[in-house]
Amino acid sequence: MAKNKYNKNCPFTENQVKYIDYKDIKLLRKYMSQYSKIVPRYYTGVNLKYQKALAVAIKRARNMALLPFVRRGRHNVGG
Repeated sequence: MAKNKYNKNCPFTENQVKYIDYKDIKLLRKYMSQYSKIVPRYYTGVNLKYQKALAVAIKRARNMALLPFVRRGRHNVGG
């Protein structure tokens, strides 16, 4: 258990995850903001090793068109 809100435990380390699959969209969406940006480590509590693997998996899923690059809103400016 984490001591305070700043010392969060890594969910991947706790569950002993060996590989973050880019096809697991449900998992990847938890680590993306509402605008489809990758959420930083200090919000999620993921350690560096898994944050890098998570970023690679999200980028692969974007290239395979499983995830959007950006969220298209109703009021897009300039385009």
